[in-house]
Amino acid sequence: MKVNVGGLDRILRLVAGLAILGAGYYFKSWWGLIGILPILTGTFRFCPAYLPFGLNTCGKDEK
Repeated sequence: MKVNVGGLDRILRLVAGLAILGAGYYFKSWWGLIGILPILTGTFRFCPAYLPFGLNTCGKDEK
């Protein structure tokens, strides 16, 4: 897998994923498990949704 998630994008994904998980726990909803997706994409620095659009938020020095 080629890295396509940059530094700021990664941090935002991790924070958003944790917030979604926390909201799901607070409201006792299984929908909170959707927060796992941004956490995984932020952790592995790869987003499959970026591929069809050719997006890449990494700088040239991050590989």
